[in-house]
Amino acid sequence: MNFIQSNLHNVLAVCWFALCWGGYTRYAIWKGRDTACLASVLHLYREDWMRRMLLRDNRIADASVIGNLERNASFFASSTLIILAGILTVLGASDRALSLLADLPLVQQASQGMSEIKLLCLAMVFVYAFFTFSWCMRQYNFAAVLVGSAPMIGERLVNELERKAFASRAARVLSLAANQFNFGLRSYYFGMAMLTWFISPWLFMAVSVGVVLILYRREFHSDVLEVMVFTPTEYVPEATRDSANGNA
Repeated sequence: MNFIQSNLHNVLAVCWFALCWGGYTRYAIWKGRDTACLASVLHLYREDWMRRMLLRDNRIADASVIGNLERNASFFASSTLIILAGILTVLGASDRALSLLADLPLVQQASQGMSEIKLLCLAMVFVYAFFTFSWCMRQYNFAAVLVGSAPMIGERLVNELERKAFASRAARVLSLAANQFNFGLRSYYFGMAMLTWFISPWLFMAVSVGVVLILYRREFHSDVLEVMVFTPTEYVPEATRDSANGNA
């Protein structure tokens, strides 16, 4: 109890951090059900992708795209292990790291025990990131298997209803993998925010709110989202445009 009372501001900062991270995750899932966001719009594109894949005999390009997505998750999983190794190294020499932090300006002094707790919390964030990225890799493997088992054009034993069901199922697996990748990226964002905890718990709380605002802006109001949801209402042929401009 004495330790908690003497570090009440740090406990408050951790609770606020968990509320920001968990609260935004729940909010994004809830809001994405009836509002256009990157996750919902990309799922529609994946459904279109799978439906068009069923119309192609050669699916090497589709398998290659899934392989590239899996390699992205593999890169982040490997990078996370390197980050964890660095955190554990610093944890083993926390006294030296504490002396280096003490020489920096604007850094709030903390005990060695509190600094080790901060490092352990940071390590837990990246452990979570590793598990999400590794599960994302496995799900992309599952998607590759689905692509390999996709019915071919002219296959008589598969009707149109079964083809639509397969396209929906494959797109769902791809979206589940992409969601795990998104969760892993969020943990990187919030891991960067946790670094400010070593400076000040109040700064840590402010940066956590800033990360939430950045994520919300990118997922619900970004320029790339506007481009993906934009659909031209009318197609004007080039010859018609030239004629209208007096160039015909």
